[in-house]
Amino acid sequence: MLGTMQDVPLSLSQLLRYGATAHGASEVVTWTGEQPRRETFAQVGERAARLANALRSLGITADQRVATFMWNNNEHLEAYLAVPAMGAVLHTLNIRLFPDQLIFVANHAEDEVIIVDGTLVPLLTKQLPELKTVRHVIVANGDAASLEAPDGVTVHSYEDLLAAQSASFDWPEVDENSAAAMCYTSGTTGDPKGVVYSHRSIWLHSMQVCMTDGMALSQSDKALAIVPQFHAMSWGLPYAAFMVGASLVMPDRFLQPGPIAEILAAEKPTFAAAVPTVWQGLLQHLEANPQDISHLREVVVGGSAVPPAMMHTFEEQYDVPVLHAWGMTETSPLGSVARAPKGTSGEQAWAYRYTQGRFPASVRARLIDDSGAELPWDGESVGELEVRGPWIASAYHGVQDPEKFHDGWLRTGDVGHITPDGFLTLTDRSKDVIKSGGEWISSVELENSVMAHPAVAEAAVIGIPDEKWDERPLVAVVLKEGEQVSAAELRDFLGDKVAKWQLPENWTFIDEVPKTSVGKFDKKRLRTANAEGQLDITRLT
Repeated sequence: MLGTMQDVPLSLSQLLRYGATAHGASEVVTWTGEQPRRETFAQVGERAARLANALRSLGITADQRVATFMWNNNEHLEAYLAVPAMGAVLHTLNIRLFPDQLIFVANHAEDEVIIVDGTLVPLLTKQLPELKTVRHVIVANGDAASLEAPDGVTVHSYEDLLAAQSASFDWPEVDENSAAAMCYTSGTTGDPKGVVYSHRSIWLHSMQVCMTDGMALSQSDKALAIVPQFHAMSWGLPYAAFMVGASLVMPDRFLQPGPIAEILAAEKPTFAAAVPTVWQGLLQHLEANPQDISHLREVVVGGSAVPPAMMHTFEEQYDVPVLHAWGMTETSPLGSVARAPKGTSGEQAWAYRYTQGRFPASVRARLIDDSGAELPWDGESVGELEVRGPWIASAYHGVQDPEKFHDGWLRTGDVGHITPDGFLTLTDRSKDVIKSGGEWISSVELENSVMAHPAVAEAAVIGIPDEKWDERPLVAVVLKEGEQVSAAELRDFLGDKVAKWQLPENWTFIDEVPKTSVGKFDKKRLRTANAEGQLDITRLT
């Protein structure tokens, strides 16, 4: 027996139509460093129609790839909506990739059009001759004449293209399982790999972002989207905002702590999302330049583990709750959110909030040990996390990877444990676990404990070879400006926080922890620096 419900596709063309009409008065605000640029959702809808018509005139008639090489701004939002809604595929190029990776990604995706921000033209121009399938480059917020294109590539002005087109477009009803957008992993090991999101997966993921056990985004919110639009689709915020009418604040290229503080003061957003390093930088700025940020009802932090000390500082000093979330490019990215269960308070609630959170109903999870056996959700058994669900990838674009995808599950590469009520705690990446004397040491737990010291700005922990124990932890520490503390003092500080056998002997003080293109600690580069003798290591006895 089948249901009697209508079979209506979950298409982004419907999301665009709805947001531009039902929430036409909501705004997208782009920061310029001085005065913000404002555009209503109704205007976004009109400009998206003009962009779709322009792309049609350039020969984008089916599911060809249209790439963006842009900051978070209103033009990028227009592309987010127009490209998939017209039936093409949006490909967000990571502006921080190494040149050879950028060339690989654009060629692998077979991008035919690139929309580039004027300030990024110099970066793109150097690689453009190597992009084999690109036929058109559209320059937004800049002078198209400044781009010297190779033979076979035509350069256009974004505004001139839009001005010549109609403000209406016959948006097609696209199959909900067809490709809508694609994003490549950051490629810290091997070449980046493409994840292709469907209309259906984006629609369902957007609904979860708006649910109260997700990010609880609503029409009363003004959301500051710091997380880049090229990174896991800005955690789904642009689409979720259009679904419920939450206004968006886009920081463009102004991502340093000072400008972020200016944006907060000027626009007073109620919600914000970014990786931990962004918020650590903002806290240091606020220590020297105090301001009221209590208009933020909530800050979502993900991408890597959030130091509990940072969570407490935000809430206790600035009255801003930090919501810990977990996900990855392959999970669209929302996989879990750490909202304390009803009825908990005080230390019990904090214990839940320190975790990576509880899985929503649409995400199934399991833990697998080294032998492939499934482990119980008992809050103690540690294994590799595997997940599956309607917004979780089942394969990479054009790449066979049976080690990553098997039995319908995604191997996350994350190691941790799950409580009986479904809260995930990650203790490490599988490649970062320190195996010392047959026992595991969590680099994440050590990092969080070290970063709780008032003199420490950042700390990253890697395993290094040890003749007796196979591996021991090496702690790389970045001190706050003007602060001083010794390795011995830091190890004493850890004395009542970790087991005695886990206390690190090896310490190094560095100016900055190397980061990946999306702001995560790049431990691969730390390992290389150690192997090449570039780190000045203090060994305590």
